[in-house]
Amino acid sequence: MARDFDTSEAAEAAFYAAFESGDLEAMMAVWVDDESIVCVHPGSIRLSGPAEVRESWRQIFTGGRRLRFRTTDLRVTRSGETAVHSLYEYVSIAGVAGEGGPVIATNIYVETDKGWRLWMHHASTPAMADDEPEDEPPTLH
Repeated sequence: MARDFDTSEAAEAAFYAAFESGDLEAMMAVWVDDESIVCVHPGSIRLSGPAEVRESWRQIFTGGRRLRFRTTDLRVTRSGETAVHSLYEYVSIAGVAGEGGPVIATNIYVETDKGWRLWMHHASTPAMADDEPEDEPPTLH
């Protein structure tokens, strides 16, 4: 049963809670039920629509590893019925020492008649300055 999220922050908290618990139904309850949704996992392709997005989460959750998240540097921009959250994710595996990261995430939420829902999630790993060859200019896009 889908919950109503009164704020984009409440929807985001539910997103990360579902991610950590590996709960597919809770995860999909956060998303807008619309063919326009988009999800990009780090190092992956763009997934569009509920069927592709759901299948990607199913595969992640059946991997057997429970992930934990520490998020930092949240920046929220709102315009009307849209909220853009930009943040850093530091991911660790439950029961394993240390954490990876950072992963840069952009989560876009829209206010619907059923409360705030996730419309787009894009997560990527940043290039580090040491990754660039000294004789080549940095990649701009």
